[in-house]
Amino acid sequence: MSGAAGFIGSHFVDRLISEGHTVVGVDNFKTGTARNLEQWKDNPGFSFVEADVTASVEFASQGPFDVVLHLASLASPKDYLNYPIETLETGSTATRNMLEIARRDNARFLLTSTSECYGDPLEHPQKETYWGNVNPIGPRSCYDESKRFAEAMTMAYHRKFGVRTNIARIFNTYGPRMKLDDGRVVPAFLSQARDGKPLTMFGDGTQTRSFCYVDDLVDGLYRLMLSDEREPVNLGNAHEITLLEFAERIQRLLGSNCPIEFHPLPENDPTRRQPDISKAKRTLGWQPKVDLETGLTKTIASL
Repeated sequence: MSGAAGFIGSHFVDRLISEGHTVVGVDNFKTGTARNLEQWKDNPGFSFVEADVTASVEFASQGPFDVVLHLASLASPKDYLNYPIETLETGSTATRNMLEIARRDNARFLLTSTSECYGDPLEHPQKETYWGNVNPIGPRSCYDESKRFAEAMTMAYHRKFGVRTNIARIFNTYGPRMKLDDGRVVPAFLSQARDGKPLTMFGDGTQTRSFCYVDDLVDGLYRLMLSDEREPVNLGNAHEITLLEFAERIQRLLGSNCPIEFHPLPENDPTRRQPDISKAKRTLGWQPKVDLETGLTKTIASL
């Protein structure tokens, strides 16, 4: 698994090991941290290789593998804006490197893609059949287009070589182990409210998101990994909420009376984001179980 030390990656490692799988985790620690995998360091079912999958696949000698999971990504705006070239390479070179391992071993291949493939959507809610509204040269394009290319590469390997592919389009996910300084809305609001600082709101707060607790997301990934669905599947919580409502929810849960500071909306930032999860329900028997209040309470307890 690439990106094993990241937020979602480390939770997926937890699930895989708990299900009895042997896992080889790979990460270069650009955004992940060894602390996320500390609980497995002495577990015989887990081994770790520090490597950059855009440059090296020496770890592949530990195969053959039954499943190749490509979760490596610079997913937060702060990170991909600071490392745009590396972000594009993770979606292109690294995706092909991981696909080649899957092809070699006749293994399943799972790609974690993103709802950012839909851009600032003109369709609402977003179905997998929607092609998106993405600015290919905007400041966010390094991330958006890296994932869109990764999906295209994945489907090309499926069509040309018969690789058993799975593609997850992940919507906003939150939970323990998020980096509080990564610039995304959940950790930003949580850390600001906890520290008694004003909550930074980009735009007027009427833009919407749909927040999925990480355990639910990982359950969807696990089901998708074992499925016969070869094309993209949305994984996210279909409950839509405005960012202003979300900020007020954070304030209440943390007992914070800090003000909300409004700033201009960044270029190409989506104004509405809500997944249509009909396909996940139909093909995976999956839907989120953790409500926002419960998930936020668990997340706050982990801070």
